[in-house]
Amino acid sequence: MKLQEIENKIFEIRGQNVMLDFDLAEIYGIETRVLKQAVRRNLERFPKDFMFEISEKEIDDLVSQSVIPSKSKFGGAQPFAFTEQGVAMLSSVLRSKTAIAINISIMRAFVMMRQFALSHNDLSEKLSKLEERYDQEFKNVYDVLKYLMQKDEVEKEQKERKKIGYK
Repeated sequence: MKLQEIENKIFEIRGQNVMLDFDLAEIYGIETRVLKQAVRRNLERFPKDFMFEISEKEIDDLVSQSVIPSKSKFGGAQPFAFTEQGVAMLSSVLRSKTAIAINISIMRAFVMMRQFALSHNDLSEKLSKLEERYDQEFKNVYDVLKYLMQKDEVEKEQKERKKIGYK
């Protein structure tokens, strides 16, 4: 599976980047119920910062944002959301060569997203500094342009207005 396809299955829920159980099951080539069963048998390996169950409201939000086509995708069950650490833990629970290979790809996708977010923050910070530095200069240019535009309109209005008095 391509890195881009994996990145498209990473969502932000509760301020964390997560992957949903049905997407992980599809990537690993197993049924969702098999994945959930393996996780339930090893719950001590999945603390709340590794995996959590999505609430009904969060499901509605995902459906309304078109991340998930409809609630029927869940088959009536509350999906599990796995953080990066939870996905890493899945490879030890699933214990297959395929799971390990897929897991490496998923970890790379999480790392790339984190690097992108960091570079995005750096860029935002630099833009903010530039705005602060040049805001006054841009305001002055804007004021001059506005004055020139108004000046032309005033002159035009003066020429077009109806003249009164002796002709």
